[in-house]
Formats: sequence, C-alpha cells, structure tokens
Amino acid sequence: MDRTAKAELAASLGEVFSTSGVVVVAHYAGLRVAELQKLRQEARQAGAQVQVAKNRIAKIALEGTDVAGIAPLLKGPTLLAYSSDPIAAAKVVTNFAKTNDKLVILGGAAGTSTLNVDGVKALASLPSLDELRAKLVGLIQAPATKIAQVVTAPAAKVARVFGAYAERDAA
Repeated sequence: MDRTAKAELAASLGEVFSTSGVVVVAHYAGLRVAELQKLRQEARQAGAQVQVAKNRIAKIALEGTDVAGIAPLLKGPTLLAYSSDPIAAAKVVTNFAKTNDKLVILGGAAGTSTLNVDGVKALASLPSLDELRAKLVGLIQAPATKIAQVVTAPAAKVARVFGAYAERDAA
C-alpha cells in the first residue's frame, strides 16, 4: 500500500470514528474467511460495518476523535465494528462472539466513553432503537385505551343496574 492510499484510508477511518455512535474492537485470530464474511453480512443486516485495518493507520485516524481512548486496544489482529446506531455494532459482535470463541471482544467506545468488555456486553443487552420505539408507542397508546374504558365504565354500570331493576319488575 503506497503512502497516498494509507493517507486516504486514515482519512476515511477518521471520518468513520467521528461519525459513529459506537466502535467495538475485537481480536479475530483464527477466524476463517467464511466466518468473517458471515460476521460482515450479519453486521450489514443490522446496520453496522465490520472492517479490518492496520493498527498503525487506525491509531493515526483515531487522533483528535472522541473515541481516541480505544487506541491502546489496537494490538495484534484486530477488527473494528462500528455503527451510527449506538447498539447495533455491539449487539452483532457480542452475538457472533457467543457462537464463535475465536472472536474475542477487547472493548470499544460509545460517544466519548471508553468501554471495557463488560461495557460492550452491557450495551449489547440493551433493546434496539426499533424495540424502544415500539415500547414507547405502546406506552403512549395504553393510557388512551384505559381512559376510554374508565369513561364508558360508569355508563355500563348504570345500564346493568337498570337492567336488573327491569328484570326484577318483570318477574
């Protein structure tokens, strides 16, 4: 790779680091190409990206970004998973690591916070953005349903009382 290609790669990685909601660093030693392709495909479906970059170039790209705290993690064969959604990349890498013990999560960063392995796993256990939206819609919709039930309940009670009196008088 010549010097200009390295500079372009560092610039594109720098842009990724500055715009991503989360960056996860993991060791991938021992993974086969097919397994890495499967990880990349799962990441794409979740709205995340997985990239293998030279550690030296990634460290250069990290300078001046909010996620610069992950620079010490860049040793050995590392891959970077990132997404604009603050949960997607962490969830994909954590789920893949559960089924494949050769992928070892080292840590990551979310915003300006540097995360250790437990932090990445905790982030992955949070519900996704779509799940949170569904819960929010359910919470907003539930009070309206309950208000309608409360408003109609007194009228139903009165109707039952009149019905009982009518049955008693008819008998």
